[in-house]
Amino acid sequence: MPISLFILVAILVATAALAFKYIYCKHVHGLDAPEQKTKVTVIDKQAVEIPNAQPGEEDQEYWIYVQKGRFGPKREFKVGVHYYHALSPGNQGELTYQGNKFMHFALKRE
Repeated sequence: MPISLFILVAILVATAALAFKYIYCKHVHGLDAPEQKTKVTVIDKQAVEIPNAQPGEEDQEYWIYVQKGRFGPKREFKVGVHYYHALSPGNQGELTYQGNKFMHFALKRE
């Protein structure tokens, strides 16, 4: 078996690994992702205790769970305490996010 075949396979594997890393970082972690806006409904919210929080640090994380449309995908975002207390399940509005990072929520007034 020629050595060039092994070199070609190694190059293809390296290229696939680099492509996977790029796609994973952009779509899962939101690195260099574009800012997007969409209309969503808040379906739930949750405060999670942070174990071993040091004095002076936050002892809770605040999360909201949203759904795009009636049958759309559900997503979760970590938010600040003010957004957590201002939003309730059933609220509708425009969510601004970048990758998996929450940016802003504009509540739709009836």
